[in-house]
Amino acid sequence: MGSWLLSQITSPPSSSWITRGRSDSVYGEGQKSVPEPSAVLFGFAVFLAYLYAFVGGFTDAANAIATSVGTRVLSPSAAVGMAGFFNLLGGLTGTAVAVTIGKGLVDPSGLSLTTVIAGLAGAMSWSLFTYRLGIPVSETHGLVGGILGAGIATAGFEIIQVQSLTKVLIAIVASPLIGFVGGLAMIVVVYWLCHRFARRKAIPMFRNLQRLSAAYMAFSHGRNDAQKPMGVLALALSIHFGWDELTIPLWVVLSCSALASVGTAYGGWRIIRTLGMKMTALDSVQGFAAETAGATVLELASGFGIPVSTTHTITSSIIGVGVTRSLNSVRWALAVEIVVSWILTLPATMIVGGCCMLLLRRLLG
Repeated sequence: MGSWLLSQITSPPSSSWITRGRSDSVYGEGQKSVPEPSAVLFGFAVFLAYLYAFVGGFTDAANAIATSVGTRVLSPSAAVGMAGFFNLLGGLTGTAVAVTIGKGLVDPSGLSLTTVIAGLAGAMSWSLFTYRLGIPVSETHGLVGGILGAGIATAGFEIIQVQSLTKVLIAIVASPLIGFVGGLAMIVVVYWLCHRFARRKAIPMFRNLQRLSAAYMAFSHGRNDAQKPMGVLALALSIHFGWDELTIPLWVVLSCSALASVGTAYGGWRIIRTLGMKMTALDSVQGFAAETAGATVLELASGFGIPVSTTHTITSSIIGVGVTRSLNSVRWALAVEIVVSWILTLPATMIVGGCCMLLLRRLLG
């Protein structure tokens, strides 16, 4: 049994897009990847990848259930259990986003495990800082910025996969706009279809519908955001074991999804309170509209293998739903605070990831 498991980890299908310590790198002298680290460094990279999955659970996965908790449709414990289950199901439906994270941002032939560690350090540092302030932040921004900063510090700007990265950056900008419009349009359609319903009959019906939309949101989160730590872990494995092709083993999917669920249970309440209770007052009708719109944006992005932010989509959907009541119903000061954190995330994590890479390279010689 032990030998079989080891073979599953170390011997994926062969191809040719990534090699270990490749000497014919496309990068010039002085821009080659850091020499391959020891097994201890590999173990630390795996540890950080799992820690990132856990941190993502209580800073990002909580976004998937915040609305249903804020409207009192689900208790926190029930929401956490449901989110963990549907996150896992979503993660099992594909690995396109994980592959994009693993090889679509920077050329993996110029990376080392030190680069992976530095990129994760940049992403998690910002996530934990904003978590302490209770501000929902984009894990997508953080991870993209961390990997870019560490990759550039490793091999220069030539390492950037411009075409793929451009698609990711466009999606990062477009997703909150689509989420806002989608939330606004969804609640208008719901009100138009149900305007003849008595409120005492509509609210119980929509409480049940929001339970479904919360499951849809958690599933969509698993299909997109939960795949990001899978991609990082698979990248670390491929570099260390010299895989010819980056693949996402089933055990990576299961373990990362499980860690994200534990993270949600451990520390997601601060983010739940900010999105579900502070941004704007929602009832079950509005919560259903916001979750359905946000989850649909995530599903569309996942179908194209593009990583986008659950934080962006659900927050903008909540605002879109809120403005249909009145502009004053949204706490714009809090919304501006969140937007500023989104804008700062990419450059901040690029700087931290790059600095971590330079520091590690100096320490390791």
